[in-house]
Amino acid sequence: MNEEVLKALNKQLNQELQNAYLYLSMAAFFDEKSLAGFSHYFKVQAKEELEHAMRFYEYIIDRGGVIELYDIPAPSKKWGGIVEAVQEFYDAEVRNTARIWELVDLVRKREDKATEAFLQWFINEQVEEEKNASDLLAKVKLVGDNIAGILALDRMLAERK
Repeated sequence: MNEEVLKALNKQLNQELQNAYLYLSMAAFFDEKSLAGFSHYFKVQAKEELEHAMRFYEYIIDRGGVIELYDIPAPSKKWGGIVEAVQEFYDAEVRNTARIWELVDLVRKREDKATEAFLQWFINEQVEEEKNASDLLAKVKLVGDNIAGILALDRMLAERK
């Protein structure tokens, strides 16, 4: 595998781990507010990010590459409120989509068709991730500070599989 591609794949593996760390921090933020449904939502999201990281891990190994793990900075656990936390979730997913597209551009430039095929799953996944984050952001903005709305949304989020 091309060294530049390997480095970019390792960088993305670590970014997926960093996103998992961020979402786990969000889960803790919501647990501290006794919003178990929101917390559950972000625990599931953190688990998904770990699964994404493992997809990169396995692919790198399968292609004979070496895994490189980086230090992951501690995420914020202090948000001004629900909207601010969910906005950061949405922003993180948008940034992740941009990074996936940068990877696609790189592997096309390097004519690495195997890695391009591998990344197709992530392209499709990011469409779903951004939609979910956007929908949640719209809902929390709509609800605002309405306690009944927040609690109804919390119950709905608790049902996420």
